[in-house]
Amino acid sequence: MGAMFAQQTGDEPTPSGAAFGTTVVIPAGLRGSIYLIPKDTTVLPDFERDKVQRVGEIWTNELNIQPRHWRAGFPGLMERFEWFAVDYSGRFWIANPGRYTFALLSDDGSRLFLDDTPLIDNDCQHPPDLRVAAVQLAGGGHRMRVSYFQGPRDCLALVLAVAGPDRKWRIFDVREFKPPPNPEDWHFPTNSSLAIVPVTPDEASLTINELTRHLSPGDPDEKFRIKSKADRGCRAAAIRVCGQ
Repeated sequence: MGAMFAQQTGDEPTPSGAAFGTTVVIPAGLRGSIYLIPKDTTVLPDFERDKVQRVGEIWTNELNIQPRHWRAGFPGLMERFEWFAVDYSGRFWIANPGRYTFALLSDDGSRLFLDDTPLIDNDCQHPPDLRVAAVQLAGGGHRMRVSYFQGPRDCLALVLAVAGPDRKWRIFDVREFKPPPNPEDWHFPTNSSLAIVPVTPDEASLTINELTRHLSPGDPDEKFRIKSKADRGCRAAAIRVCGQ
């Protein structure tokens, strides 16, 4: 059982909200494999079968890259601001079983898998776009995978948020979803089940501005809200482009 979840033994670095990750290993974090992808890629590659070049890995506790201009940079790949992909994977622990809603915001394509089950498909080239799905999670261990690609400049975005049984939206952070330090206190199995459930009308109609308002309540400057593409200093195609 101990090998299922690496326990944090010290003060791991906390990546900036504007970063895709850090090259410093975070034992219980999400590990992201970095790939270079061909120019004009319009959908997420098959990382196991397609001819994409893996160039390294990064680690993070959360995915919180608000929509921003590509000039803000990409850690670990400073000369590459477009045509790259990151395939994140990790494990998390549910201490409070129940209904969990996930929101995935990205520019460009992204997908969310839980326990190898496809949950959110937000693929293709597109401007910042939000997709939502809900699951019933049993207590115990679960696997997560978030696949993402950045196509042409100018915009970047990758945000994963969650609302648990309390229905309060927050950035998904693996530090909030880790097992008790003592394995003897693990009262749930290390591999647990999930079931996809319908979203509510409010969840289905959730907008980017509404989500970011939930994530940054009381922000007088509304600095995370997206009012227009110009506010973020970047331009994104207004249409969704798919195909090989």
